[in-house]
Amino acid sequence: MTVFFTHPEFFKHEMGPHHPESAARLWAIHDHLTRKGMLALLDTREAGPASRVSVERVHSVQHLENLSAWAPSDRPYRAIDADTAMNASTLGAAYLACGAAIEAVDLVLTGQARNAFCAVRPPGHHAEREQAMGFCFINNIAVAAAHALEVHGLHRVAIIDFDVHHGNGTESIFANDDRVLMVSTFERSIYPYSGESPLGSNMLNIPLDAYTQGAPMRDAVQRHWIPALQKFKPELILISAGFDAHREDDMSHLLWTDQDYAWLSQQIVCLAQDTCNGRIVSSLEGGYAVQALARSVGHHLDALLCA
Repeated sequence: MTVFFTHPEFFKHEMGPHHPESAARLWAIHDHLTRKGMLALLDTREAGPASRVSVERVHSVQHLENLSAWAPSDRPYRAIDADTAMNASTLGAAYLACGAAIEAVDLVLTGQARNAFCAVRPPGHHAEREQAMGFCFINNIAVAAAHALEVHGLHRVAIIDFDVHHGNGTESIFANDDRVLMVSTFERSIYPYSGESPLGSNMLNIPLDAYTQGAPMRDAVQRHWIPALQKFKPELILISAGFDAHREDDMSHLLWTDQDYAWLSQQIVCLAQDTCNGRIVSSLEGGYAVQALARSVGHHLDALLCA
């Protein structure tokens, strides 16, 4: 069984007119899955918000207090940086996004679900311990990993990040934590301009050159990711699932196709079957060409459903 987490509050978070990280992303995913008849195959759920205790495992108290103070009550939006803003629904949505990731981990680790996908907003992998940035406020996948380690007592959690932008927040939170292995691909020399020099020995970062299409990614997965993950023997695989390397997405230049995302998702599912009894929790990060995003998420879910 594949659990699909969503929530009406995710549609209310907005960062201003014409911002690429908008509710249209989730509407496109919902419409595509409905047209394809896939939504009926998923166990669709709404999670409650993450607790402060859960979030404070990876973020400082000051960061969370800052977010609460910044939440606007007297204006439509409050800018955090040039790319990132809050409205009155942002903070609630962020806690719900983390709550979805936590509940997905609980269901998968207790055998109530084979795997799960969290169709959430806002995304999280750029959020550092004390900084919101890059459309992200709270690091959903980091909170989920910490929950798996501290509450479920796991010893080895793998994080796979295939967003076109380096998951700097996740890396900074878990660098040199031997309980976590993070493997990632991302486009070289674009936001957040990091990742080429790993922060810890448990970080396997593979920057890819612009306009190279899907072949270098496939090579990185086969030659680097899979051997490292097989050696690590994770008890759970978490995915920061960004779909913004697609050739239709003008946020990047890697030119991946629908088929690349299908292949990548199948590789991860096979790896999970070999290493951790198929236990996967995937959480949405980027992807801004909404039709390409919806199709790519469909391929990703196809792989999870077939696991």
